[in-house]
Amino acid sequence: MKAKQRLIVAVIVLGLLMTGPFVVTSLLVWLDMKETERALLTNLLVSRLPVGTMMTLFGFALGVGVLHKLFKQYVEGLLRMAETLRLMLGANRNFRVSIEGPPEVQQLAQAANDLAEQRDVLMDDVDAQIATAKASVEEEKNRLAALMSELAQAVVVCNLDGRILLYNNRARLQFKALSQGPTSVAGGALIGLGRSIFSILEKSQVDHAEEVIRQRLLVGKTAISNFITTTRGGQLLRAQMVPVLAASGEEGEAAMSGYVLTVENITRSIEEEERRDQALHSLTQGSRSSIANIRAAVANLLDYPDMEPELRERFLRVIDDEVAKRSQVIDQTMSQFSDAIKTRWPLEDILGIDIVAAAQRRIDDKLKLPTKTEEIDDALWIKADSFSLVFALVSLASKLQDHYQPRELRFRLTSAGKLAYLDLIWAGPAMSSETFYTWEMESMQIGSESSPLSLRDVIDRHGGEIWYEREKAAHRAFFRFVLPVAVPELESEPDERSRGKGRPEYYDFDLFKFEDKSIDLDRKLSDLTYTVFDTETTGLEPSKGDEIIQIGAARIVNNRLLRQEVFNQIVDPECPLKPESIPIHGITEDMVRGKPNIDVILPAFHEFCEDTVLIAHNAAFDMRFLQLKEERTGIRFTQPVLDTLLLSAVVHPNQESHKLDVILERLGITIGTRHNALEDALATGEVFLKLVKLLEDMGIVTVRQALEAAEKTYFARVKY
Repeated sequence: MKAKQRLIVAVIVLGLLMTGPFVVTSLLVWLDMKETERALLTNLLVSRLPVGTMMTLFGFALGVGVLHKLFKQYVEGLLRMAETLRLMLGANRNFRVSIEGPPEVQQLAQAANDLAEQRDVLMDDVDAQIATAKASVEEEKNRLAALMSELAQAVVVCNLDGRILLYNNRARLQFKALSQGPTSVAGGALIGLGRSIFSILEKSQVDHAEEVIRQRLLVGKTAISNFITTTRGGQLLRAQMVPVLAASGEEGEAAMSGYVLTVENITRSIEEEERRDQALHSLTQGSRSSIANIRAAVANLLDYPDMEPELRERFLRVIDDEVAKRSQVIDQTMSQFSDAIKTRWPLEDILGIDIVAAAQRRIDDKLKLPTKTEEIDDALWIKADSFSLVFALVSLASKLQDHYQPRELRFRLTSAGKLAYLDLIWAGPAMSSETFYTWEMESMQIGSESSPLSLRDVIDRHGGEIWYEREKAAHRAFFRFVLPVAVPELESEPDERSRGKGRPEYYDFDLFKFEDKSIDLDRKLSDLTYTVFDTETTGLEPSKGDEIIQIGAARIVNNRLLRQEVFNQIVDPECPLKPESIPIHGITEDMVRGKPNIDVILPAFHEFCEDTVLIAHNAAFDMRFLQLKEERTGIRFTQPVLDTLLLSAVVHPNQESHKLDVILERLGITIGTRHNALEDALATGEVFLKLVKLLEDMGIVTVRQALEAAEKTYFARVKY
């Protein structure tokens, strides 16, 4: 029986206790009286009835008031205390019972808080021992995380259903770059924990590679398979599959439980090879006819030394024309190959002092020219292709030696912000700007060694600059190479790094047990995949024309909130923003202008949350905005929707407020900012994970049970 029902029963009982004995006694006396006595009593009661009735009603009202006060203090107060105690036991250890109510209840609350303090001391000791025991496991896990994050190749680990269990940062960046679908507006290809690899790679090819590996395992051969596949955008990928083996059976024989894919985008290299083949074919085929013409002309000149001058001139022109044509074709081919070489240059992080030392060694070895250093920042890292940069330095030194005969060269390495200055210094006469320009554009050469690249090519590839400058006071000059300073994790996206703590985690090996099923309402809450989302809008009335201006979402997989797998997009509402709403969400007209409209964003969001259960706080509000766009976009969200506001009311029915801020405080969840769609979605995700445990304690373990319980709350009747 609920608390309010018990209060009604108590009021009825109070009324019976107050009136029952009087009514029974009066009835017994009435039956024993004579007619005259009854008439006299009736007249007396009628004359005194108003006063008696008022006194009775006053006494009854006073009794009900006292009973309600006692009920609020003892019954409802103890119920709230029970909810708080459950919070202290599970979701929020730091939560404490409020010391309020009558003295007896206050003493009970203080005793509960004292017990909680003792419990926390014991749990802290247990946690410390567990942390010590897990230290070695965590160390191995961190090593794996570091290894996977820093690998230069894209690595994806899948279970046998093709569900992604692990991927590194290179894979995320590579598949993001390959994305050609609508999702590209909000974060790239759909690679993420629990998602299917078949949304990226052809299922038939992956299945074939898996079958090849199984056959190799049966005959004891090296279990590895390679294949080429294409993406939806037409990009070529080279994939290598290696099995994840697990012992099974009585004899412990190896069985395949998943596979590791290393993926490389070979589109550019294939295109370069095709260009090279075409150039070589054109060079070969064209050279045959030219050589034949030259050979015929030379043969005639040799066979007929006394031929007429006009005829001789004609043959010489044939030779000259064919040689010129071949020279032009060869120059074009060399230019094409030079571009191909430049595109393949790797830029790596390297200590600037190592570049200087390598250049000094080569200058001493090749040119026998003394070198020294001055003002060297030995802790400065630069982003460079070391071979081409050293070749450029030595090539310049060679030209200086040939034209100005300096007695020695000096190197200087400094920095200014994100730029590194590498100076090659010499004493000698001034150089003209025309000479410097010629040296910059000529192909580089060191003695017999030559390169098809110019100094300008090297500088352009580094995204830097070079200039010539005189130091008049010191009677010397220098070439200055302006190069990029190496910044750690240059490819990482700042907004994603700021949301995580430390190194991003992209792995979850518990997902090897993931079963490829559609959404089943009778599955456990902790077993499903969720998309928790939130919207920012121009106002609070979707039916009166207010529009979405931001959608933020994150995924929950295997009971973990994945802060790196998010959807975050500003939307152009195609209408003016309400001035009163801007201070709340912080989104201005300038921020929405030029952004994609809802016709572009909604299909992308629908793809992001496909095959997942939706979660939102006060979900009726957000879902109403989405439903009103069904006719315009053709996009319908048909999956189940769980509302953390309703679930909070299920878990804590006696709490006065279920606002998101209040729930966060009640559950002990600390967040940074609010009223940003993505941050609110992440906060809602944290709340949901806490509520799942509390719901299970109440016997609500499946999605169906959670939906049914939520529908019975008062807040489920709110409509937008």
